Amino acid sequence: MFASMPTPVNAKHRTRRRAGAAVAARHTARGLLLGAGVLCASPGLTQDDATPVEEPIIITITGGRIAPPADRVPAAISVVDQNSIQRGTQQLGLDESLAGVPGLFLQNRYNFAQDLRISIRGFGARANFGIRGIKILVDGVPETLPDGQGQVDSIDLGSAQQIDVIRGPASSLWGNASGGVINITTEDGPSQPFLDAGAAFGEFGYRKYQLKAAGERGRVNYLANGSRLDLDGYRDHSRVKNKLFNSKVRLALGDGANLVTLVNLTDSPLAQDPGSLTREQMAMDPTQARQRNVLFDAGERVDQQKLGFVFNNRFDEHRELTVRNYYVWRDFENRLPFVDGGAVRFDRFFVGGGALYSHDGELLGLNNRLAAGIDIDRQDDDRQRFDNDQGIQGPLAFDQQEKVTGAGAFIRSELSVTEQLDLFIGVRYDRITFDVDDRFLINGDDSGKRTIEQISPMTGIVYDLSPRTNLYANLSTSFETPTTAEFANPSGQGGLNPDLEPQTAVNYELGIKGTINGGVRYQAALFHIDIEDELIPFEVAGQPGRTFFVNAGESTRDGLELSVSAQMTPGWSVSLSYTYSDFVFDKFTDNAGNVFDGNRTPGVPEHLLRAGLSYERRGLFADWEFLHVDEFFVDNANSEKNEAYTVSNLKAGYGGNLDDWEWKLYAGVNNLFDEAYAANVRINAFGGRYFEPAPERNAYAGIQLRYLFGL
Repeated sequence: MFASMPTPVNAKHRTRRRAGAAVAARHTARGLLLGAGVLCASPGLTQDDATPVEEPIIITITGGRIAPPADRVPAAISVVDQNSIQRGTQQLGLDESLAGVPGLFLQNRYNFAQDLRISIRGFGARANFGIRGIKILVDGVPETLPDGQGQVDSIDLGSAQQIDVIRGPASSLWGNASGGVINITTEDGPSQPFLDAGAAFGEFGYRKYQLKAAGERGRVNYLANGSRLDLDGYRDHSRVKNKLFNSKVRLALGDGANLVTLVNLTDSPLAQDPGSLTREQMAMDPTQARQRNVLFDAGERVDQQKLGFVFNNRFDEHRELTVRNYYVWRDFENRLPFVDGGAVRFDRFFVGGGALYSHDGELLGLNNRLAAGIDIDRQDDDRQRFDNDQGIQGPLAFDQQEKVTGAGAFIRSELSVTEQLDLFIGVRYDRITFDVDDRFLINGDDSGKRTIEQISPMTGIVYDLSPRTNLYANLSTSFETPTTAEFANPSGQGGLNPDLEPQTAVNYELGIKGTINGGVRYQAALFHIDIEDELIPFEVAGQPGRTFFVNAGESTRDGLELSVSAQMTPGWSVSLSYTYSDFVFDKFTDNAGNVFDGNRTPGVPEHLLRAGLSYERRGLFADWEFLHVDEFFVDNANSEKNEAYTVSNLKAGYGGNLDDWEWKLYAGVNNLFDEAYAANVRINAFGGRYFEPAPERNAYAGIQLRYLFGL
């Protein structure tokens, strides 16, 4: 999907001492309006596959908003490649492949009614459902709405080629809810077309089927993938049914231009919500569902269609234009475990687009890359709430039209001050309008409108300490508006909560990136974040299971992120990542007058450690991972903790080919040592119901067949 681009101006005058970076730059891919990532090639092997030989690390940038090689970017950036996403995995959630990224904490893979919970440096930790505070994009189309809420139920991991993660505030480029960025790129069709079929089965009623076709013919490159998931679940009342279709077609228009058409269809008629339990309930029977969730048939149904277009034109080696446009239709139903307004329905139309222009030239006699762009998005929700009469829709209790319009413009300059020093400066302006039309007038007219404006600057430097070591520093910012759901009034009325304000953050960061002998890659980042008006969830007694929000006054986050990966011997590689998080409320008094000054922010462990060992050679592969999660608080008062846990997973497979056929058999074991732990925690839940138990040790296996068509 991404055409190769010429060497950026910033890299043209590097000396031979920086040959590795120059080679990487020549392989740079500047594509859609996405994030940025790093794809590190393993050290090369001699022909006898015995002695490693040093090669430059190839770094690929998959987005036009950050153009230099990733080691030349003043930010913490990580990548997950196709093998980590697809090879031998169940593909139930992003956490299967992102667990090794430092700074990320992921929960909730097994409750499809609540979505995966993703936290990057604490951004997103407040979410009890959906994604908050993090910008998610797939092939240039955002999965994050203009109000800041994101979903991952339409992401097709079976066709994902690469996931890039930018850790830390990035609103200077991506606007609202950009405490971090997750950019997913789907596969391109290969030159030799193929048809691929797969089936996998496992415990707890796990069944997944997939059919994929991809290739290239003339000016057309194409990929189409369909999958079906059926899962009974480890806990009672946790069944899910899901069907996905994802396609990408690129048409080469000539003279450096191409047009990509994206189609994504999601049909999830069943996703039951077993609810959260108290500590005592979890210890007694972790497979049980909360009784009220069963009584009220808690769960959701989703039907979504997405259509996107991305046009890219490289006029010459200095100028490039990318334009995108997309449309999303989403039909959603949700049943919550209470009567009053416990049945939710909305029809959503999400439309948007944007443009990015970049120019490589000179500024004040120095090499400079200038990028400027705009984003315009509109979200229109027709939302209704009905009474939930024990799983049956009752009388109308809430009816309003919610419109959110977001418009942003940004500019960024990347200036080569010297051969060793690059300077980055950027700024973005955003204007987001929330407009609520209350149509349920029995209890009065709660219509309202709020407009939020924000300027988000950033600056950073990158310095070459040695040919293979770069130091960087940045000062970056982010802001988050409450989503339309988070703007809900705790009083139970419609409209917008007048007491809720956006959350803002300033990030100060120092880091180092480098390689040793071409076979070891390392990265370290030290950061301090000042946050004002942090958005904090809570529940009320009358509506347990429904979440409302309040602002904390001031918070600080201090952290350290480390990662290292190495190719040890032919076939064997290791990886290690560690995250230290010291997140504290400095000033916070809630609506009830409770003072939480000095308490730790709930939902994020202080220590997070992940280790991995992989083997791949002659058709055989095996991957083992070890994940240790430290204890963490589950409420603002710091009165309850989620206990520390250690989980180990193992998967292996073997494949080969016969004439025009390729085949692969694989199997895996999750929670190898049968650890009892909570897969998710609901922060500040009413009645001590914080915990959602994770499955015990369980196994799965699958087969994949691929037919290669002749050229």
